[in-house]
Amino acid sequence: MATFSTCQLAAAFGILGNVVSFLVYLAPLPTFYRIYKKKSTQGFQAVPYSVALFSAMLYLYYAYLKKNGIILATINSGGCAIETIYLVLFMIYATKDAKMRTAKLLVIFNVGAYALIVASTFLLSQGHRRVALVGWICSVFSVCVFAAPLSIMMKVIRTRSVEFMPFSLSCFLTLCAVMWFFYGFLIKDYYIATPNILGFAFGIAQMILYAIYRERDNGLVLPEAYVKEIAVTVMEVGAVLETPPADYDTACAKPVIDHPSTDQPIA
Repeated sequence: MATFSTCQLAAAFGILGNVVSFLVYLAPLPTFYRIYKKKSTQGFQAVPYSVALFSAMLYLYYAYLKKNGIILATINSGGCAIETIYLVLFMIYATKDAKMRTAKLLVIFNVGAYALIVASTFLLSQGHRRVALVGWICSVFSVCVFAAPLSIMMKVIRTRSVEFMPFSLSCFLTLCAVMWFFYGFLIKDYYIATPNILGFAFGIAQMILYAIYRERDNGLVLPEAYVKEIAVTVMEVGAVLETPPADYDTACAKPVIDHPSTDQPIA
C-alpha cells in the first residue's frame, strides 16, 4: 500500500486549493458578462472585488516573505490579475458617481492601506518577526472576509429565500476552506490554517440554511409584508375593473354609439 509523506500531502492539498480557488475567482464571470451585454453595472458594487484584490495582495506579500511560498504565490498572483480585470470592466461601464467612489476606494484601500502595511512591516520588524506580523494581518483580514456572509445568511433567514445565496458558490467556498486548512495544517502554517476553520464553519452553515429554505423558496413562501402588498394591488385592480367606462350604458349593458340624427334608429 502506497504511503504519502507530509510534504506530498501538503503539496496535493495546495494544488487542489489552487484549483478550487481559481474556480471561486471565476464565479463572478456571469455577472460581468451581463454588465458587458447591458453596458451598465446595473447597481452592482465594486467593494467585493476590491476586498478580494486586497486579500490576494496581502497573501502574495506573505508568500514573498515566507520560505517555499510558491503555492500561495501562484493562486494569489492569478487572483490579483483576475480581480484587476473585473475592476477595470466595472470602471468602464459604471456611472460617473460609481467611478468616483470606486476610484477613491481603490486609492485609499488597495493602494494606501496596502502601502502602509508593507512600509510598516519593513520598518518595524525583520526576519521571522516580519513573517509572523504579516501572517497575523492576513489571518485577521481573512476572518473579516469569512464573516462577511453573515449579512447574507441573516437575509436568507429574514426573507426565507435562498435567492441571494447560490448553493454552488457556498459549496466551492467550503471546499476551498477545507483544502487550505489542511495545507496550512500539514506545513504547520497556522496563519493559513486557523482562518479557514471559520471559513469551513460558515460554509457548512450556509449549506444547512440552503437545505432548510430551499423547499420554502420553491413553494413561493413570501414574507407577510409582500403578501399584504399583493392583496392590496389585487383589490385596487378589481375596483378599477368593476367601474364602468364613462360612455357605457349600464341600463342595457350595451355601449352607446353616437350617430347622426335620423327618424330611423340604427339597429
